[in-house]
Amino acid sequence: MKQSGWRKPTPGLGVAAQFAQAGEQISASKSKAFVAVKRVGAHIGLKAGDMMLLDTLGAFTQAQDWEEGRRPIVWASNAYLMDQTGFSLSALKRHSRRLAEAGVIAFKDSPNGKRWGRRDADGVIIEAYGFDLAPLSARVEEFEQLYMELRAERELCQRLKRQITVSRRMIRAQIDAALSGGYSGPWTQLTNLFEELLSKLPRRPTASDALQQLLAWFRALQARVERTIFEETEVIEAVDNFTIIKSETPEKTHKMNPTEVIFEPDILITNKLKPVISNRLDKEKMADAVINTMGDYKTEMVKEDWAAKTHKLRATSLDLPTVMQACPEFASWAQDMGGYLKDWSDVHRVAGQLRPMIGISEHAWHVAQDQLGKQVATAALVLVFEKHCMGEVVSPGGYLRGMVEKAGAGELHLERSFYGRLNGQAS
Repeated sequence: MKQSGWRKPTPGLGVAAQFAQAGEQISASKSKAFVAVKRVGAHIGLKAGDMMLLDTLGAFTQAQDWEEGRRPIVWASNAYLMDQTGFSLSALKRHSRRLAEAGVIAFKDSPNGKRWGRRDADGVIIEAYGFDLAPLSARVEEFEQLYMELRAERELCQRLKRQITVSRRMIRAQIDAALSGGYSGPWTQLTNLFEELLSKLPRRPTASDALQQLLAWFRALQARVERTIFEETEVIEAVDNFTIIKSETPEKTHKMNPTEVIFEPDILITNKLKPVISNRLDKEKMADAVINTMGDYKTEMVKEDWAAKTHKLRATSLDLPTVMQACPEFASWAQDMGGYLKDWSDVHRVAGQLRPMIGISEHAWHVAQDQLGKQVATAALVLVFEKHCMGEVVSPGGYLRGMVEKAGAGELHLERSFYGRLNGQAS
């Protein structure tokens, strides 16, 4: 567009003029054009005052101004626009200049710099000078495509943030469990690395590239923590196996009652293994003693009686879609962890990964699976996870053990719990 000479030309104004010429050849409704630009306004550098002025200018246009071969030009005076927007003259000029530099409007100047225009009897603009909104028509498709890209980026960032949260909480739970359990290992160093990663968590909106890098760091640390725990667990299991072999001597065999399952603690006396296990073996036996207080189900019934009592529960048909619908919080976390969950095997795997996050010990999880079966135990953990996230359960581990006790007494009805949550959601 030829400049009149009184307005200093810039590359941005030149590009806006080109968009205006292109927009004249495109038919786009005013509503479509304004929705498109508002969706991406902040991304292309427009501020709230710019959008207010753009809305004010758009109100002067008519439907026929946006048809192909025409331009929506507004010739309202500065005084009128100042009255409508509440801007000062300098603010009005600043906002209109920013709109033009962003390629959203163009200036169609008259030789003397005055804005004016006239319409025919049908309301069609015959001649006009002022603010040209034709660039919006030319950029509708561009803005719509940009909006789709921004939305995809935003969804990706949200997903990455959830995955970072999952990894972060699992690392925290695993380190706390290792420290409280007396595990040996470089836990001070791992804790310092964890705190350093926490300090890198973004406080403002961050691009997906940075979040992906941060997630990779958290997952690498998580793998290192899990590897350290696994190595320590192998040592403990080796010591426990040695203890069991030593305890199964002929002298003790005659004391066992064949109709009962009796657990008698044995004291392992060896100078070689003592530095490795420290007081860990004692803590493990204390933990076993605590777990065995869950109704003393291991000492009060034989395994055959337990199987008979839980047979009905094991055979219960739990519909996976119903379980996921009744527990939306778990479903959200699970999808972030493992993507699409196609069967109970997938849910079992993800449940095992989320278990440490709510403080359920590996021992309690194994007991639940042994006594309830994989599918029912998985459903039970899903329910405990959901209740804990909703603030309904304070001690997830204790709640799960209580469910195992109820199952032994034939009083656990998971399907009722899930359908009850669905009814609560519906109401």
